[in-house]
Amino acid sequence: MIDGRVRLPQIGAVVAGDRELLPWVAIDGAGRPIPPVSSYLLDRMLGDVSPLTCRSYAYDLLRWFRVLWAVDTGWEQATESEAAVLVGWLRSAGNPQRKRRQGGYAAGTVNPKTGKQTLRSGYAPATIAHNLSVIHGFYAFHMHFGRGPAVNPVPENRARRASLAHRAPDEVRAQFRRGRLRPKVPVRKPKAIPDQQWNDLFEQMRCSRDRALLSCYTASGARASELLGVQLGDIDWTKGQLWVISKGTRERQPVPVSPEALAYLAAYLEEAGLPETGEVIWRTRRGETRPLTYWAARRVIQRADERLGLNWTLHDLRHTAATRMARDPKLTLVEVQSILRHAHVTTTALYTTVGLDDLIDKLAEHYSRPPEPTGWTQKYAADDFEAVFGAGK
Repeated sequence: MIDGRVRLPQIGAVVAGDRELLPWVAIDGAGRPIPPVSSYLLDRMLGDVSPLTCRSYAYDLLRWFRVLWAVDTGWEQATESEAAVLVGWLRSAGNPQRKRRQGGYAAGTVNPKTGKQTLRSGYAPATIAHNLSVIHGFYAFHMHFGRGPAVNPVPENRARRASLAHRAPDEVRAQFRRGRLRPKVPVRKPKAIPDQQWNDLFEQMRCSRDRALLSCYTASGARASELLGVQLGDIDWTKGQLWVISKGTRERQPVPVSPEALAYLAAYLEEAGLPETGEVIWRTRRGETRPLTYWAARRVIQRADERLGLNWTLHDLRHTAATRMARDPKLTLVEVQSILRHAHVTTTALYTTVGLDDLIDKLAEHYSRPPEPTGWTQKYAADDFEAVFGAGK
């Protein structure tokens, strides 16, 4: 199993809970909630995590219990050996979410048109690190009440945790060794869609809804789930802004939107009709009308990508909006931070990084110019250079 050659038993599932404080639960093969998982998720919800975080934790813990069931080990007897089995399996096994087509390019290769790497066939290092963090928190919670094994199955670097827990946003991060089993998670650099490819992508939008959706994403910089939750009363036509429920704070906050995007939005609402009070404006177009989900909106971009041979994602639209704003000389970095609702300006500063794709024209001019001859500053006489370095130096 540690080599990924054995498939985890597809036992149990994550289903919606019947309590407001427990919106998602993990169930076993008999359809019964797993008690230690439910108690931990309830504690997380009491700590004011979002329902989506509860769902993510439930899936991570279900995967952990499937490993334990496969090796016939109770959760209270788990050791670092079982955690190593999980990490080895995640590093080696194929991710079923990667089976979809990626424009005809092999998994893990770079798309030559976008310069973006296609998704790898396995699980990403960030997924492995997140799964280990959830399991570590799960056992830390139960060990606080005297339950579970004597030692947390997921090892940690205490010095690193203590350092990161008390680090100021502008403080230089100290370097520490990762804890055992922890993967090296690369820093993800945001990548904006070039103007020409964005125009090509926009031309692939076949209906007024998709054109309005793409325009609003790129103009506002809103996150995917935030924009999909907009209702009719959240549109401020006069001020040119939308009100969204922020993913981080879960507060209702305004985001800007361009006049062009508002024009596309008005055309969509005129064609589709106004939604009922309390319903979102983005609706499906086929069958019984219902709210447009994240997966359906993502599929709109994927279909356009497949026709163009690209691999842009829904979240790249936010990166595009952020990069355009950050590189506008009329907008300061703090102003862009306020628009994007970043907690720290260091996150906003990532969008000011210049990549090779942005330097193509300048590099072409550089290569076309002849090499500059070596020159000396005019502060020194030529006779002095000849005396020190010799003639012709």
